[in-house]
Amino acid sequence: MIMNENQNTEWKESWRDEYLKWICGFANATGGKIYIGMNDNGKVVGVADADKLLEDIPNKVRDVLGIIVDVNLLEENGLKYIEIDVPPYSNPINYKGQYHYRSGSTKQELKGAALNRFILQRTGRHWDEFPIEWAGIEELSPSALDRFRKEAARSGRVDEDVLKDTTENLLHDLRLIDTQTNRPTRAALLLFHPDPERFVTGAYIKIGFFRDDKGNLEFQDEVHGSLMEQVDKAMDLIKTKYLIYRISYEGISRRETPQFPVEAIRESLMNCVAHKDYASAVPIQISVFPDHITFWNAGQLPESWTTEKLFESHPSSPYNPLIANAFFRSGDIESWGRGYKRILEAVSAYKLLPPKLEMLSGLMITYYTDIRSQLLAQRVDERYISVVEYAAKNGRVTNSDVQNILGVSKPTASRILQQMNGWLEMQGKVGKGTYYVPKWLTNVSQA
Repeated sequence: MIMNENQNTEWKESWRDEYLKWICGFANATGGKIYIGMNDNGKVVGVADADKLLEDIPNKVRDVLGIIVDVNLLEENGLKYIEIDVPPYSNPINYKGQYHYRSGSTKQELKGAALNRFILQRTGRHWDEFPIEWAGIEELSPSALDRFRKEAARSGRVDEDVLKDTTENLLHDLRLIDTQTNRPTRAALLLFHPDPERFVTGAYIKIGFFRDDKGNLEFQDEVHGSLMEQVDKAMDLIKTKYLIYRISYEGISRRETPQFPVEAIRESLMNCVAHKDYASAVPIQISVFPDHITFWNAGQLPESWTTEKLFESHPSSPYNPLIANAFFRSGDIESWGRGYKRILEAVSAYKLLPPKLEMLSGLMITYYTDIRSQLLAQRVDERYISVVEYAAKNGRVTNSDVQNILGVSKPTASRILQQMNGWLEMQGKVGKGTYYVPKWLTNVSQA
């Protein structure tokens, strides 16, 4: 019997009680099977005490982990080995106070913020809904609450009578008051307290301008206060101090165009504030460079999501539902996962590529001032850059266009276009009527 070791399979030549940690990890993830009596190559080598293990392992699992697993005796070529079939459990399982989790083909012990996220997910609660016992509604900022009332009235997403009601009733309507203690939740204090850092370390925004990628900082700012007001302060700073504007004229009218699409910048700022993992105690960081701007926050994607999924049609799955709901009611963010579609629309209007998304101890999104800078940063072949620029500017590119742009033959142009399926999508029938359109523009219409 030969199989591959993977997310749901583990091989061990002999049994050790420490393998209860592996069983714990499978139970906390998606389940899996552990085979005792198989070597690292997946070959059955057998175990001498298979019959005894058949009785001992279920008892140890029950006594130490408090769960039930199926333990089966298997045989191959006269060699006996054990299969431990671990189902996934919806409640957190611990091994002597430790929480283990199977990720890929490895086991990891969950600690700190990762453990907090795991426990909350399994108990069906979110970090932002827990109350702070020693905080009171009277401490909340009148200006932050006024800002919410004004914007919510404009958005039409909160009943007018609710907006005119007392602060306590307004917070109850937004589910920002714990019904048992009548104390404000973490979300309420982050959104409306003048100094949320008294309760949540790192609840602020850092903005810096760097001369180059070597970390040479020219100047920086920090934005503190309630989240409801941080977003406006940070956006004003970015627009007035950090963006460069291109001057042009239409007749006698002067036009100032920022180097990055403001709609996309604001959407990324709101995503950082609404979806950050505030338990991480690390501030949101916005880094501005001559040719790109990066937004980073210690947020996490929903389980099994990839960064690519964000630019596809997807349901709304906010990391902080109460914070996100307040910003939705105030009209600052959209619901139903449409934020990234708005980003795509904004960069497409600027004839730019979609921003670069990465998971680096959190979610990082980077916008570039132009296509060439972005592709050079990714070490893309110079020939491809010229073709992508042409396609973005004109909305399409043909084989003849590539021949003219690069001075190559028709067969070479065909080969280059075939190699560019990451950026371009073929349209029309094969042959004379074939042309290629930027794939990210297709994604905009489908998102």
